[in-house]
Amino acid sequence: MDVDPAYCDDHIETMLPMILDAKRLTDGATVCVKRINPETVTNEVEIAQYLSSHEMLRDPQNHCVPIWDSFRDPSIPKVEYIVMPPLRPFEDPEFGAVGEVVDFVTQMIEGMVFMHKHLVAHGDLTTQNIMMDARPILPTGWHFVAHHCTPDGVTPISPLARIDHPVRYIIIDFDCAVRFSDSQPHLITNFGGRDGDPPEYKSRAPYDPFKIDVFTLGNVFYKEFYQHYEGLDFLASLIDFMKTADFRQRPDAEMTLQYWLSIRGHIDIGKARWRLQKRKETIGERVLYDTVAFAKEGVNRMKHMLTGGERRVYWS
Repeated sequence: MDVDPAYCDDHIETMLPMILDAKRLTDGATVCVKRINPETVTNEVEIAQYLSSHEMLRDPQNHCVPIWDSFRDPSIPKVEYIVMPPLRPFEDPEFGAVGEVVDFVTQMIEGMVFMHKHLVAHGDLTTQNIMMDARPILPTGWHFVAHHCTPDGVTPISPLARIDHPVRYIIIDFDCAVRFSDSQPHLITNFGGRDGDPPEYKSRAPYDPFKIDVFTLGNVFYKEFYQHYEGLDFLASLIDFMKTADFRQRPDAEMTLQYWLSIRGHIDIGKARWRLQKRKETIGERVLYDTVAFAKEGVNRMKHMLTGGERRVYWS
C-alpha cells in the first residue's frame, strides 16, 4: 500500500506517539500508520497479520483490527510500520441507549471467542485496546487529532445515534499477545498488560493467559458500564462469572459467550432504546435528559412511519 510521505511529515509533530495518519495514494483514503518500537521484541505484527488474513476476515466473529499492509523503514531497518483503518475509542462519543451496551458486550465476547479459537491470547484486553469503526455514526469523518471536529479540524462533529446506526467494535494492539500451537501447554508466566486486577498475577505460579482475557474483559464491562450507568443489572452475574477469582474455575471464552447469550435472551427487547442514565446524574439533569431522549425517540418513530422504514431488531 502506497502512502504519501509528505502528508505524513506535515502531521507527525501533532500525532500521538508511535501513530500517525496518512493518505493512501491509490484512492486518497485516510489510513492509520503505527510505528512498531524496535526496542520491544514482540510478535505483534505476525499475530495481527495472522488474525487479519483473508480467510480470518470472513469470520463474522473476527473483531481484530485489519492489517492492510506493513513495511520497513528505509532508513532504520529495525523499525516496522503497520497500516490499519482509522478508528476511534469505543466510548467516544458516549453510549446513549441500553441496546448499544448489549451490542458492545456481544461483539466483544464474540471477538474474544474468535481469538481464543485460533489459539491467540491477547494479554491486554482492556479499555485502551478496544476501538470502533465509527463511520456509521460519523459518515463525514473526523479529524485524526481533534476528535471532536470533522476532518477540517474546525467544525464540531455531530454524531448519529449508534442505536440506529450500529458500529463495529475492534480489538487492537497485539504487543502483549501470545499465539500457541495445538499441543502447547496453556500455562505460562510473565504475561499481561495494563490491568493488574487478575488475582493470579499475585502468585508466581503459572496461569492460563486465555483466562486473563476473560477476566480483563469482564473488568471492562464492570468499570466502563456497570459502575457508570443505572439499569444494567443484567450485567452483574456476567461480570461475576467472568471475574471468578480462581482462574481454574473461571469460564473460558466459549462458556462466557453461551452464558451471555442466555442472559441476553431474557432481556426485554423493549429496553433497547431506553436512555442510559449515569449514576451520578442529579434529579434535574435526569428530568432534562429524559425529556430530550423522549423527544428524539418521538421524532425517530415519526420518521419511520413516514418513510415506511423497519425498526431494527437488536437481539432475540
